[in-house]
Amino acid sequence: MTAAESLVTEADYKERYGFVTNAEYVEFEKGLSEDTVRRISKLKGEPDWMLEKRLLGYKVFAGKPTPRWGADLSGIDYDDIYYYKQPKAKEGKSWEEVPEEIKKTFEKLGVPEAERKFFAGAEAQFDSGVVYSHINEELEKLGVIFTDTDTAVRKYPELMKKYFGTVIPPTDNKFAALNTAVWSGGSFIYVPKGVRVPMPLNAYFRINAEKSGQFERTLIVVDEGGEAVYIEGCTAPAYSANSLHAAVVEVVAHKNARVQYVTVQNWAKNIYNLVTQRAHVYENARMSWVDANIGSKTNMKYPSIYLHGRNAQGEILSIALASDGQVQDSGGKVYHLAPNTASKIVSKSISKGSGLTTFRGLVYIGKEAENAKVNTTCDALLLDSDARTNTYPYADIQRNDALLSHEAKVGRISEDDVFYLMSRGISESDAIAMIILGFLNDLTKALPMEYSLELKRLIKLDMAGSVG
Repeated sequence: MTAAESLVTEADYKERYGFVTNAEYVEFEKGLSEDTVRRISKLKGEPDWMLEKRLLGYKVFAGKPTPRWGADLSGIDYDDIYYYKQPKAKEGKSWEEVPEEIKKTFEKLGVPEAERKFFAGAEAQFDSGVVYSHINEELEKLGVIFTDTDTAVRKYPELMKKYFGTVIPPTDNKFAALNTAVWSGGSFIYVPKGVRVPMPLNAYFRINAEKSGQFERTLIVVDEGGEAVYIEGCTAPAYSANSLHAAVVEVVAHKNARVQYVTVQNWAKNIYNLVTQRAHVYENARMSWVDANIGSKTNMKYPSIYLHGRNAQGEILSIALASDGQVQDSGGKVYHLAPNTASKIVSKSISKGSGLTTFRGLVYIGKEAENAKVNTTCDALLLDSDARTNTYPYADIQRNDALLSHEAKVGRISEDDVFYLMSRGISESDAIAMIILGFLNDLTKALPMEYSLELKRLIKLDMAGSVG
């Protein structure tokens, strides 16, 4: 970390992420009912088949109780949430078309700058609405589709009907059902056979309004031999009232495909972040989730991979940081359903103050998964005496020839290490930051450079002065 990066202050953080934008919205009532679902679908001008999926999602959501395992979700008041908070601004295909106030929001967050420097395509979502979407023209000529999911329903109905809800059906869990009922925005990506997207595709999600929910729906399909990297960032200003983020991400990696999905989640600490992410991976394909969780009041997210084809591979790399009042409940799931499949789950967590991190890992090796190989690593770092961490690994092995390893470690920052660095002229806070970043290094280096630098800045700010 450079000297300039070490000068990040709380004021810088609030200026960059914690501000509120004065925006105009389509009028919409709080609370959820069948009428709410029908109105959302009507406002979007959706076909009957999508309305039917929404109504099924609402029925499942209403019939399923809130989960009692994991984090405490009793603070969610479903009747005190805006399920549709659509800005009146129309989506812009060029940055100049985006309304000035919303443009300033994303300029503060660095989105247009990041696109110019780094991305093959970019999308920005503000509450329930996508306000900007753009893809590199050369990729468009190759048949790559990158658009918001609402537009995809209208422009690519055959692809949407073929894949939407097939990886994560509305019956999967209560919050996947809620998303199916009220989803809005999100990304749709289709990469044709043999096409390699040379630079990442990017989306940025911003919750701006108080007591609102964001329910984007992302669907990524990479056809045979294709390759893609998708990166998303998430932020929100802090309010006294809680908000809800319940996204669904579906990924399909066909034969010989390569897909990487990167998340840097920095929600404000009044957000319940309840996300369902899953990938279906076929013969000789590879799927990688890189998941960095810093913000939110309560985070429950367990990216999962289903290895359906011979020689398929999966990787889940997870970072979780919990400070005072935060619950980071994360991990990953891998299902081996074919011969010669391999997977790796690596989790690194840091707790300080009253923060709680929990790792939940599930590995399933089915009867058809001959010669499956799995490695799970879970490391936790506690920064003071009140910090807590839990580890709940689970393995269901149906074959005798599976190779499975699991390693877990819990430790504290050594006072001797801090003293050694301080004796070399390094301040205590910088010494602590260096140790933390060293602990996370093998995961942060998996991020593209721009996001790795941003994550390091956020970690330094969030963990400043954290030794007990």
